[in-house]
Amino acid sequence: MSRHTLKTAIAVATAGLVLMPGVALAHPGHGSFTGFGQGFMHPLTGLDHILAMVMVGMLAGRIGGRALWLVPASFVSIMALGGVLGASGIWLPMMELGIGLSVVVLGGAVALGLGLAIPAAMALVGLFAIFHGYAHGAEIPETVAGLDYGVGFVAATAFLHAIGLGLAAAIDRNAGKRANLVFRVVGSLTAVAGTGIILGAM
Repeated sequence: MSRHTLKTAIAVATAGLVLMPGVALAHPGHGSFTGFGQGFMHPLTGLDHILAMVMVGMLAGRIGGRALWLVPASFVSIMALGGVLGASGIWLPMMELGIGLSVVVLGGAVALGLGLAIPAAMALVGLFAIFHGYAHGAEIPETVAGLDYGVGFVAATAFLHAIGLGLAAAIDRNAGKRANLVFRVVGSLTAVAGTGIILGAM
């Protein structure tokens, strides 16, 4: 990984904490570490969340430039808003379908190397961030503080974005002329996994 990309990955992880608003204050609780730990683990226990978050980082890595931090930051900030909706009990239709589609579409975007403009990429990831954030917010345990839990799942999301950025940098650095092929394979496999998630096979 280049120094620039490493610094960007660290910045994304830090930004995730800074951008987190007061998520789910309607769920007071005790034990900030417990709340943070449970929130951090929540995105890491679902294949759909893991794949989508990593694909956001890889998509940003494929685009390059300011997308390295703008695209993940867009996902994190809008996901936080989705978390507020979920914690508030506001109904969001087709949440599970939206999450599954995020894996398919983001994997496809990485595979195809669409060359999206940065605003378009930000809008794309932001659309799916609502569904992921809603799922996190709706599942905040009653026994933990919502803010601590929210900071935890935002930190985990930023961490997964950083992994995606690192993978993209590693492919660009090591695959040479085959880099596009590797991106196609990784993105395509992710899209197939997303289809399986939608159909209930995974």
